[in-house]
Amino acid sequence: MAKKKLGLLLSTPPSNPNAETVIRLSEEALRSEVDLYLYLIDEGVKNLENPRILNLASSGAKLNVCAYGCQQHHVSTDGYGTEVAFCGLVVLSQIINGCDQFVAFN
Repeated sequence: MAKKKLGLLLSTPPSNPNAETVIRLSEEALRSEVDLYLYLIDEGVKNLENPRILNLASSGAKLNVCAYGCQQHHVSTDGYGTEVAFCGLVVLSQIINGCDQFVAFN
């Protein structure tokens, strides 16, 4: 039986309570062996500097980050391994269409 797929979108900065909610929801999804797809967009790209977000990627989450958002918010894309994918809205569209559940935190 195929694993369930959960897609999460985070567009708010680290100071917004949504960031903590997404981290905790992501951690629980990974513990439950759900395939997790996390997309950071707009001010959400600033969460890339949070070690807990990077830990999600090393724990099995597919971490996708809007490259344009990084450019707009002066977030460096250097020094990240293959567990972080810098991409565009086509990938977000594929996540939305490919997941069993998709939740946006704006």
